[in-house]
Amino acid sequence: MAEAYIVDAVRTAGGRRNGRLSRKHPADLGGMVIDALLDRTGVDPAKVDDVVYGCVSQIGPQTFNVARTSILSSKLPESVPGVSIDRQCGSSQQAIHFAAQAVLSGTQDLVIAGGVESMSQVPIGSPMAKAMDLGTPFAGEISKRYPNETFSQFVGAERMAAKYGVTREELARFAYNSHVHGAAATKAGKFKDEIIPVDVEMEDGTTLVHDTDEGIRWEPDYDAMLGLDPIQEGGVISAAFASQICDGASAVLVASEKAVKEYGLTPLARVHTMAVVGSDPTMVLEGPIPATEKVLEKSGLSMADMDLYEVNEAFGSVPLAWAKALGADLEKLNVNGGAQALGHPLGATGAKLAGTLIYELRRRGGRYGLLAICEGLGTANATIFEII
Repeated sequence: MAEAYIVDAVRTAGGRRNGRLSRKHPADLGGMVIDALLDRTGVDPAKVDDVVYGCVSQIGPQTFNVARTSILSSKLPESVPGVSIDRQCGSSQQAIHFAAQAVLSGTQDLVIAGGVESMSQVPIGSPMAKAMDLGTPFAGEISKRYPNETFSQFVGAERMAAKYGVTREELARFAYNSHVHGAAATKAGKFKDEIIPVDVEMEDGTTLVHDTDEGIRWEPDYDAMLGLDPIQEGGVISAAFASQICDGASAVLVASEKAVKEYGLTPLARVHTMAVVGSDPTMVLEGPIPATEKVLEKSGLSMADMDLYEVNEAFGSVPLAWAKALGADLEKLNVNGGAQALGHPLGATGAKLAGTLIYELRRRGGRYGLLAICEGLGTANATIFEII
């Protein structure tokens, strides 16, 4: 039986908006994680069959196929192709799926999957804002099928909280814990396996090594989070319960069994089962629930079999609603903090979370981990990784 192995996983530490990574070109960030994989695994760069990169805002410095520009900014030879994909916030998780599918099909043996997003240089929503003079994507037949809908993630976050009974107090506690767990994991060195150091030139000409997620609140204030005004009048979602704008890149090396043997590689995990679904686009962020149900059904496993889960904290209401719907154990959820503390670099988040999940499973001696990410217009990916 064919297998798709995760041989290594790396990421940059998250950079805050207009922070340490804000002046790094996204293609350079993308090239850095590629080079780190090559250096750490010793793989011959010419043997890489493809690079699949996720990126949500493919405009400006992230346009013209950022996977290819990242390749040309790295140690990879010109002969290596690349393709950029957009499945919204799950883009680099989908990149892993495409890479694994290529390996499982036998058509490729070594594929780098990952993503990059400079949200400082290319703010969220930039493609929509720049293109509005050409027309909205929600006109035509879609406007007839879903009249008066804006498909807003902020509205979706509120709808998730309302539908699944997520309270403001639960949101505040979850956000608080995200920072507490992120700070504790950082202090314990839990991210050292995945984070690659990035030299950053400061305004005064000195050089700083960026190797720590920049958005963590080291002493979070629960009461302040609870008291912050909601984004929408009468709602429960505030800025404290949303993912942080973040710059960063991430990548994993996916290898076939043949490549593992031929190049003497040591896998970290295998891609056990993959699923992707569409769900109600007016809920926007509900997809991880049916995606998880589908991937568990396909795998023959249950929630009880999962040792850990990573569900992206686009908004706190998403993983909390997911946990309520599926009866998940909150003690297994985002145990090293999530996007509310560590940041959500859009197209890079999927591969980032995959690495975090795999390394923590290995530390704990766990076997199965589940990754699920909500995506714009109601789609979602879910992946089960198995430690070997």
